[in-house]
Amino acid sequence: MQKLVIDGGVPLEGEIFLHGAKNSALPILAAALLCNGETTLENCPRLTDVFAACRILTHLGGRCTIQEHTVTVQVRALRSDTIPEALMQEMRSSIIFLGAVLGRAGTCHVSYPGGCELGPRPIDMHLEALRQMGARFSVCGGQLDCTVPDGLHGAVIHLPFPSVGATENVLLAAVLAKGETVLHNAAREPEICDLAAFLRKCGAKISGEGESTIRIEGTERLHGCVHAIMPDRIAGITYLGAAAITGGTLCLKGTDAQPMENMLPTLEQMGCRLYPEPDRLHLLAPRRLRAVPFLRTMPHPGFPTDAQAIFMAMLSLADGVSVLEENIFENRYRHVDALVKMGARIHVSGRTAVVAGVRALSGAAVSATDLRGGAAMVLAGLAAQGRTEVRQISHIDRGYETMELVLRSVGAQIVRKDVPSEGLLRI
Repeated sequence: MQKLVIDGGVPLEGEIFLHGAKNSALPILAAALLCNGETTLENCPRLTDVFAACRILTHLGGRCTIQEHTVTVQVRALRSDTIPEALMQEMRSSIIFLGAVLGRAGTCHVSYPGGCELGPRPIDMHLEALRQMGARFSVCGGQLDCTVPDGLHGAVIHLPFPSVGATENVLLAAVLAKGETVLHNAAREPEICDLAAFLRKCGAKISGEGESTIRIEGTERLHGCVHAIMPDRIAGITYLGAAAITGGTLCLKGTDAQPMENMLPTLEQMGCRLYPEPDRLHLLAPRRLRAVPFLRTMPHPGFPTDAQAIFMAMLSLADGVSVLEENIFENRYRHVDALVKMGARIHVSGRTAVVAGVRALSGAAVSATDLRGGAAMVLAGLAAQGRTEVRQISHIDRGYETMELVLRSVGAQIVRKDVPSEGLLRI
């Protein structure tokens, strides 16, 4: 077990190259299962969730090679159509393999996914959409058994909510299905567009991604390709937030403003000055951040739930009172207790959090509750007076590649340390 130790109060200054997006890499790795030949993914982040996806691919019969930020996948034939519970529990988005395995094998056996405890993430929409495409499901002993007696076929599907995971599963199942699939109320996130762009390179016929209706014309086979994973917009906003909360200046390299256009206006509202260029983005923070009256998480193109904890950390040190409303996950406020321990004034009632900015935070020992909540604790520690220790950082490692090295490169006083084992019997 490891922890991050942070001595706060140092304004960040410098340049950070933004790594590839976790939320793009994972569904594209699942999509590689559908391809004949070799798939090469460049700018692939070195994250524990990515390694977990590669272990699933290897178990199913694929061959994965990881060299720096390039992952090569080759799947000649499936060795199994079953993903063991231990592998499913390693990451919350493991259910995206359901559509890919069904599309390739016509059968699939999985357990329910693991990952961050953000509250229920029902997969009913996934199953109902796939059921309309000819899939049949049964549950036995906690295992979901899936078959397609007559093969997958196109369908007109209306999602009750623009679920990212359900949209991804429909895309993965539909590209090799017979006929046309029309998906209404589809998720519109940039990562969905990246998945569609990858599948098109492999020979899929997809149109409409980024809009509420996506059309997929099934084809008989897909081939491998070379594809660069898009930059991670949530990691990007996290590092911009780290500069903002410490009163620093930062240049994000390897990205542009477009993927973060639903978050950057809030930074500007808080007093940050942003200077976009074609392949980089500059931020100049004010001496003190300003509160925002109201911030509501919504499906894309609304404000993303993944950024809520990051902005809450910043708003805890802003002048004024901010009101946040969380509409995606019911347990997205689990980081609040840690921020309050550090001196933040936050009151939560149901889906609403009221944040009254304080003059200063104090370092404390806290534990990451989930991926983005852990990142919020790191940001608070960067700005706090004194020393902060963040434990259970395995959550953070799921979505940020060596966060401490990235932050240290722009002046942060942060190190990773082993946590001594406690309570062990010594003989």
